[in-house]
Amino acid sequence: MLKGISKIVSPELLKILCEMGHGDEIVIADGNFPSENYGKRVIRADGLGGVEMLEAVLSLIPLDAYANENFLLMQTTKGDPRPTIWDEYFDEAKAVDDNLRAGFLERFAFYERAKQAYAVIATGEGAVYANIIIKKGVIQ
Repeated sequence: MLKGISKIVSPELLKILCEMGHGDEIVIADGNFPSENYGKRVIRADGLGGVEMLEAVLSLIPLDAYANENFLLMQTTKGDPRPTIWDEYFDEAKAVDDNLRAGFLERFAFYERAKQAYAVIATGEGAVYANIIIKKGVIQ
């Protein structure tokens, strides 16, 4: 056990976050996301929600202050309503990092971007469109 690190951050996730460099991306995926199909490396976090995972990850890595967009969400399709979890994600990210610059990707563009991500964290989040790509910044 380590001091100051959320108990929900597994040793595997801690290793992944340490390996990532500036500009690398990590996906926090909801329970419906096809993580095994799109992730180079998949960290299972099935019993955890997206907001708590976002809080834990952002407590350990900064958002990329040099990127135009450092926080990407999957766009809704066919008139689906704006997910309420997005507000929770934005509130959490802003509370931890003032460099938040959000963007949106169409569903299949999100999947393609996820293929290039360093890793995917497969949570058990039940909200739809609760997938995020985070671009890691520089540790100062």
